[in-house]
Amino acid sequence: MSVNRIVVFAISLLFSAAILSAEEIAREPYNDRYCMTCHGVDGRGNEGVQAPRLAGMPAWYLQRQLKNFRAGIRGTHPQDIEGLAMQPMAAKLSDESIADIVAWVGSWETIAAERTIEGDAARGRNFYSACALCHGDNAEGNEAMGAPALAGQNDWYLLTQLKNFMAGYRGSHAEDIYGAQMRSMVNTLRNEAGIINVVAYINTLPR
Repeated sequence: MSVNRIVVFAISLLFSAAILSAEEIAREPYNDRYCMTCHGVDGRGNEGVQAPRLAGMPAWYLQRQLKNFRAGIRGTHPQDIEGLAMQPMAAKLSDESIADIVAWVGSWETIAAERTIEGDAARGRNFYSACALCHGDNAEGNEAMGAPALAGQNDWYLLTQLKNFMAGYRGSHAEDIYGAQMRSMVNTLRNEAGIINVVAYINTLPR
């Protein structure tokens, strides 16, 4: 991550702390100031701080990730800059607060994110055949497999997270069962070029 992005993260965290005290976070975690500071007023994501689109994210997956952040299963690796920014935001959430956040986010309009990644989609299609086993042929997601929808998500976020899985920044915690599965699968992409190409292919799928 560049120095500029680290500075943006630091400013974002300071801003969040300035507008919400610890007591307010514990009491009103789903206050519009809490999530929208990074994820945007419409929940469409913010590339500047690598905060993904929440609008349209499956409720079961959002709940699992918030609980993982809260428990330190995700967002504690020293090289996971984006995760380190999110983990303290989730640390004080109760189960009730998480349920409220999930319900609130579920009320937002789902709008597919803009495409920003270009690559060789034809090569990416070949790589995606392994991904489809869990995420579905059209990257629509599969709750039974614990695999979220990928189509329509911010492609820059998918790129960053796949890189994190490949590098071991995400999915290396002993209790992150699904993350461990992803770490194994992402190695089939071989390198960064493979990651870019598979994201380019996902961008061609129905959104």
